[in-house]
Amino acid sequence: MDLPAEFLTLYSRLDRQGPGLSGDVIWALERLGLSGPLAVCDAGCGTGADCETLARALPRARIEGVEAMPAFVAAAQPRLADLPNATVRVGDMGALEGRYDLIWSAGAIYFLGVTEGLRAWRDALAPGGAVAFSQGVLLGEDEPQAVRDFWAPEPEITTCEGVLEQVTDAGFEVIDSKLLIGAPWAAYYDSLSVQIAVLRPGASAAMAEVLDGADREIALWRQAPERIAYLLVLARPR
Repeated sequence: MDLPAEFLTLYSRLDRQGPGLSGDVIWALERLGLSGPLAVCDAGCGTGADCETLARALPRARIEGVEAMPAFVAAAQPRLADLPNATVRVGDMGALEGRYDLIWSAGAIYFLGVTEGLRAWRDALAPGGAVAFSQGVLLGEDEPQAVRDFWAPEPEITTCEGVLEQVTDAGFEVIDSKLLIGAPWAAYYDSLSVQIAVLRPGASAAMAEVLDGADREIALWRQAPERIAYLLVLARPR
């Protein structure tokens, strides 16, 4: 996937590339009962925010971040430098090799498709291993126009029930799930707004176009923050 250099410049400056909080990671680990010398993959790890949380929460585990964008990997490496149990590399999250006790993927399974991604990751899981992923969802059929406009770039988006059906179709069972609304999005967009303001002065036409697009996304979210959500899903192969 080729992304404009200006897009990478903006998003590589962020702590994370999508909505989420460290508490979401902790919730998943606690709900799955994970601890000890595990093998964990953060698939589509971006600039490494969740790699860092995983490494600190699981000090005896081996955390491997896999990210397709070299600019994001370059940003992740310094933040993980003091964590001996965490590494990050450029790679294809759709072709994972290994036997992981957990594959964590915050907002990135979208690029593969839920069913397709889970099927691709099945052979990379150790016996008893689990996948934790977040995916955009519609909360109802009759959504406000701002919500429809927000999700317009993702026409295949479905409801919570639809995502859980995709998990089942992949041959996985759902262990638990929870909605991510409000705070995880506010944290992300507050950070994005700061970087837009930093880059706006003197921006090239190409950069201004990227910044304008990000501003539009934030504005749409602010019109309906209680209706725009991710679903965080914990699942294991059946």
